[in-house]
Amino acid sequence: MMAVAWCLMLSGCGGNGQAKDTEGKEVTLILDYVPNTNHTGIYVAQEKGYFQDEGLQVNIIEPGNNETSATLVAVGKGEFGVSYQEDVTYARSAKEPLPIRAIATIIQHNTSGFVSLKSANINSCKDFEGKVYAGWQAPSEEAVIRAVMKQAGADFDQLTMVGADGSGFASFGKNVDLQWDFEGWAVTKGRMDGYDLNYLPLRDLDKRLDYYTPLLITNEDMIKNDPETVRAFLTAVRKGYEYAIEYPQEAAEILGKEIPDTDMEFIKASQEYLSKEYQSDAPSWGVMKDEVWDRYTEFMLEYGLIDHVIKADQQYTNEFLH
Repeated sequence: MMAVAWCLMLSGCGGNGQAKDTEGKEVTLILDYVPNTNHTGIYVAQEKGYFQDEGLQVNIIEPGNNETSATLVAVGKGEFGVSYQEDVTYARSAKEPLPIRAIATIIQHNTSGFVSLKSANINSCKDFEGKVYAGWQAPSEEAVIRAVMKQAGADFDQLTMVGADGSGFASFGKNVDLQWDFEGWAVTKGRMDGYDLNYLPLRDLDKRLDYYTPLLITNEDMIKNDPETVRAFLTAVRKGYEYAIEYPQEAAEILGKEIPDTDMEFIKASQEYLSKEYQSDAPSWGVMKDEVWDRYTEFMLEYGLIDHVIKADQQYTNEFLH
């Protein structure tokens, strides 16, 4: 799979035929991972010429090994990135804060949760006791699991946590009982592959964990010195996600060109699910709320992931969505 998506040559005009201030401007968007249905609106914007209409040439790249989009955007390796709420909070609350800010959420609600085989009888977080969980062993991961088990009156010390070996659901029933995955991708694929799965949505387990994941970020320099480009970028991306919301099957076909080795029926099934989640109950795509940021920031403080509270307006802005 090529890391860099196709780049469009520019006509130099907006959709109304008027030249834009950002005419011909080349920018880089750094993904959080390999292309998937979280990113569909971005590729729709590329394919449909929405970036071109805004006078932008957008290079879409994947982060390198052991690199995060948050760090790369902070140091100017890309103007925009796909990241997560927790990474923004880590960055903004660090001893030497990274100059990034969230500018739109891709999905309104957290669509991840805990997955297991139905035969394992894990129907609540109380049932995590005596089981083996495979994950990426990050501090925030342990904090989330501690929190949901506490809510269920379960003893975290009775759960065994191991590193995931990359085999996914194939490890279930052997040396692993449960893992944490996104419903619209891994869980959808697992069910299509014939796995009989139980799924516990994170947002139903603890309201504080219904945070924004993934979202779009930029750096403070762009916001301060080139707001026109930020606005142009988001205008195009918003149109891409609005198209994906209205035409999920057609949007899936566009994404499929980027990941030709992925089964198209799976992409379409994933897209059908996510197209309903992008905007969900929000008044428009991308908008974020203080309360979501505040709840998860307080959660991170409670579990020692950060050492002080940082205000929501220091972590995100909706100004470029209007």
